[in-house]
Amino acid sequence: MTRALRGFLLGLGLWLGSPAMAQDLSHDILDFKDLNGWAEDDHSAALKVFLNTCPDMKDPDWRALCALAQQGPDPQAFFELFFRPVMISEGKPALFTGYFEPELHGALRPDARYRYPIYREPRAAKVANPWLTRREIETTDVMRGQGLEIAWVDDPVELFFLQIQGSGRIRLEDGRVIRVGYGGANGHPYRSIGVELVRRGVYNVHQVSAEVIKNWVRRNPEDGQELLFHNPSYVFFRRIGDVAADLGPLGAMNRSVTSGRTVAVDPSYVPLGAPVWVEKGGKDPIRRLMVAQDTGSAIKGPQRADIFFGTGDAAGRAAGRLRDPGRMLVLMPIQRAYAMLPEQNP
Repeated sequence: MTRALRGFLLGLGLWLGSPAMAQDLSHDILDFKDLNGWAEDDHSAALKVFLNTCPDMKDPDWRALCALAQQGPDPQAFFELFFRPVMISEGKPALFTGYFEPELHGALRPDARYRYPIYREPRAAKVANPWLTRREIETTDVMRGQGLEIAWVDDPVELFFLQIQGSGRIRLEDGRVIRVGYGGANGHPYRSIGVELVRRGVYNVHQVSAEVIKNWVRRNPEDGQELLFHNPSYVFFRRIGDVAADLGPLGAMNRSVTSGRTVAVDPSYVPLGAPVWVEKGGKDPIRRLMVAQDTGSAIKGPQRADIFFGTGDAAGRAAGRLRDPGRMLVLMPIQRAYAMLPEQNP
């Protein structure tokens, strides 16, 4: 599953950026004593998350460190002995946002309550890029009669935001839960409805959140539907049946992500699977070793990260409130860390 459209604030398009050119980047190696809160973190929890995905890393130095980690070393000593914290920067503070796994109410057959289908990707969308827009998909019969429905849900607004997150759970009335993950898209670029509300003068930037947008759409059903159509992008899903209910959704490494320990990063700068030290400021500071196990098309730049908050409404509210500065350091194998430093002129 990719994270092409995940994260409340990042999905709403409230942060815009582009990768820095290589010549604008700086690489600085720090000591572990320079990391605020390093000694107080739960390194054992971080090592467990690292072990979840490090077997899938391909480079020999990462594979060697993964093999060492599997031997059960002292967690803090393991990271301090074999890694160096590298600050990769383009001269701006980090920006941290949050994402989560939503849970919707649904059914396997439509009725008066459950009227809004979650679709698998049609064959036509696989071969045409771009394919039909959101408006065309939702206002015509083009999807009907093909058996593409995975389930039906009771709230079109929640379905829209499920597409932003890219994965979620559907709770059925008998208590069963099915999981869905990203299964393709119609090829149209994402257009932020949050930015559109700001452009119209409905809200100021600092007022916009996922909950604010949801409530506005529900209070203004006709205009709200048109607002959703402002985003022509449409995400299709696939049913995921091999992930235990107590585990997180699959990230970009095709392994379950972990609440409070997984971050989505820009893999142009941060290797997937690498430990990442997060120092998030704001109202509720975070000082924690996490692991880069996910990506997102709005996650651009060396100091940009999206923190996974878990499943359900509480996680969604926490994720939606997060938009804080700070700094982020990547823990790199020692030899690789020093190889990143620029050559010094004699």
